[in-house]
Amino acid sequence: METLRRIIDEDDTKSGQAFDLTIQSLIFVSLLAFSIETLPDVPPWLLPWLQAIELVTVALFTAEYLMRLAVARSRLRFVLSFYGIVDLLAILPFYLALGFDLRSMRALRLLRVFRVLKLVRYSQAMQRIHRALLIAWEELVLYMFMTFILLYLAAVGIYYCERDAQPEAFASVFHSLWWAVVTLTTVGYGDVYPITVGGRMFTFALLLIGLGVVAIPAGLVASALSKARELETEQLKP
Repeated sequence: METLRRIIDEDDTKSGQAFDLTIQSLIFVSLLAFSIETLPDVPPWLLPWLQAIELVTVALFTAEYLMRLAVARSRLRFVLSFYGIVDLLAILPFYLALGFDLRSMRALRLLRVFRVLKLVRYSQAMQRIHRALLIAWEELVLYMFMTFILLYLAAVGIYYCERDAQPEAFASVFHSLWWAVVTLTTVGYGDVYPITVGGRMFTFALLLIGLGVVAIPAGLVASALSKARELETEQLKP
């Protein structure tokens, strides 16, 4: 049991890293299959393959959840943790045959990849800009991952809000991604916009989030550059 726990919960072994990367790959595959399902006029021959992918990934995610539950030092703490709740929400609607689809929640599971990425170490560079990027590297990578996840969730949200009212503009999650990008970045071209009450309320909340999305990287880089200059000044002192 301890060996299994190290493989599932730890990343200091090759088997643990392989397990983490396998799960991340399955998440990417399941999200891609889900997004393809939302496309209009999906070829009939493709539907059985997409359903098979869903069945296989749900089975594997269920097995993973049960294994994590089995090896957890505190099972109640795992079940109530952020990852435990997200893992459960990603598979529960499939078994309960609920009317809403939470497969997009699997995007949040990609945050576990940081446990693998933290093993990567870079040598400190002499150039200030390189040093600044190293100082803010973890924050910037986390910001990018969170932004991509937020973009995907925004596209899924507006797709469900507007697909019936505007089937051409919001024909699928892929079509909705364009709206998500221009809205989350507060560009707002106005070529595609919500017309339903739910869609407009969703857009209002997303615009407020977008203000922070635009401001965060600028603040991170400016702070890192300032810190890099301070370190460079200290090294130059006799």
